[in-house]
Amino acid sequence: MVVALLLVACARTKDAALYNDPGKPAYGDTIITGSIGEPSNLIPLLSTDKPSHDVAANIYNGLLKYDKDLNIVGDLAESWEISKDSLSLIFHLRKGVKWHDGRPFTAHDVMYTYKVTVDPKTPTAYAGDFLLVKEAKVIDDYTFKVTYGKPFAPAIASWTSAMILPRHLLEGRDITTSPLLRNPVGTGPYIFKEWVTGDRVILRVNPDYFEGKPYIEQYVMRVIPDSGTMFLELKNYGIDMIDQLAPLQAVRQTEYPAFRREFNKFKYLAFQYVYLGYNLKHPFFRDKRVRQAISYTIDKKEIIDGILLGQGVEATGPFKPDMWAYNGNVKKYGYDREKAISLLSEAGFTKGTDGILSKDGKPFEFTILLNQGNDVRIRCAELIQRRLSEIGIRVKIRVIEWASFVNQFVDKRNFEAVILGWTIPPDPDLFDIWHSSKQGPKELNFISFENKEVDDFLVKARHTLNQEERKRYIYRIQEILAEEQPYTFLYVPYANVAIHKRFKGIVPAPAGLGHDFIKWYVPESQRRYKTNAALSP
Repeated sequence: MVVALLLVACARTKDAALYNDPGKPAYGDTIITGSIGEPSNLIPLLSTDKPSHDVAANIYNGLLKYDKDLNIVGDLAESWEISKDSLSLIFHLRKGVKWHDGRPFTAHDVMYTYKVTVDPKTPTAYAGDFLLVKEAKVIDDYTFKVTYGKPFAPAIASWTSAMILPRHLLEGRDITTSPLLRNPVGTGPYIFKEWVTGDRVILRVNPDYFEGKPYIEQYVMRVIPDSGTMFLELKNYGIDMIDQLAPLQAVRQTEYPAFRREFNKFKYLAFQYVYLGYNLKHPFFRDKRVRQAISYTIDKKEIIDGILLGQGVEATGPFKPDMWAYNGNVKKYGYDREKAISLLSEAGFTKGTDGILSKDGKPFEFTILLNQGNDVRIRCAELIQRRLSEIGIRVKIRVIEWASFVNQFVDKRNFEAVILGWTIPPDPDLFDIWHSSKQGPKELNFISFENKEVDDFLVKARHTLNQEERKRYIYRIQEILAEEQPYTFLYVPYANVAIHKRFKGIVPAPAGLGHDFIKWYVPESQRRYKTNAALSP
């Protein structure tokens, strides 16, 4: 046994030395990633969850995209023009691009995508930006024009998020029952191969991709609904990459020589914030004093130091501190138990002999829902539960599988409070999450927030092209959200990413790591998986 262990150790040391060789770019191998949740579907227009978009991002393209420095550049559009009055955009599309089934991509696909997005029968959270288009027109097969009724600040940015769909497979059909939900056809760098429910999604390389064939032959997302199991899979070669190490994993469990020999770690402030969100139709949560009291009872420093182990910063609103739109001077909610008790007393709550607060004969108790597999958020919920119990609020915690959590509870407003996270886009448009009109099925204002002043500033911010003026509106929105506390904004996490060292060509940048994924490669001598055999070493 000792000899066997020594042989394994020697083999791993030899492999680690090999992985330090940058080698030459070569085609082949497979990258296997892990995801706590399973995609809901693979038509990005109909999905709002990260697993769906992580897969779909490799299958579809937008007209535009962000480069590594968060500048907007062409994707399916080679170039674009803005009219002198800033009301019209003309997109000049790439020629020779083909859908994965071989049909040519044209401006008619863009027109179909626009039409289905604004169709009131389409259950999408992303129609808002495109409803502002006054006229859309196909000028010819490779030229598409949109005209807005008035200047729209996020106009160009909005076309980075609109993934273009194949008209020939969807037009005249009900998109919500399309086979493309599970068998997508795009123009992107990878072609859909297989989806095994509850287990994995497999994509294979698109050899005819218009930006050039990607080096990595296959992309696999494995569904592993537990962060501890996922980390074990990483260390035992079951997966190659984790895009969010748990704090304990990042700070302690990866800090030993053997791990550093075989894996690269990357750290940056994530484009994300985590929050406790309240169903504002709940009778207790309608009163902002109650929401403020809960925020004063939650010790964010305790969460960041004790649960995140320092791997995050305090969130005070819907942006992270290194963004130009971030307002650092909003009302803060430091841990203040006495202030919380005072606010609850003002709101009409009294403590009974059992120590539980009540109002109008109803005890103050509620349930926090959150998704399975995210241990950090579960521990946050437990800490919140303990702190609130100290002032007489009884909290229950319910952990639910990801797809059910989104589809059966969040989308149907079947919750009292949730712990969730939002991805922060580079353009600071807050309309889809905070405007009172965005409360429909599948839309993102699922907490039912309504504030006329916020509505007004959201619209003004969208329709001014002057960044300083827009900044003033966005700053004021953050001040109101800080006062109203429809969310208790918890933290902005650091992204701690671990990737096996055989993958080369990774360039950290303001956009993160995946901006140039098609250029990642594995030198031929370091390849682990055979071509077209995703899980066969």
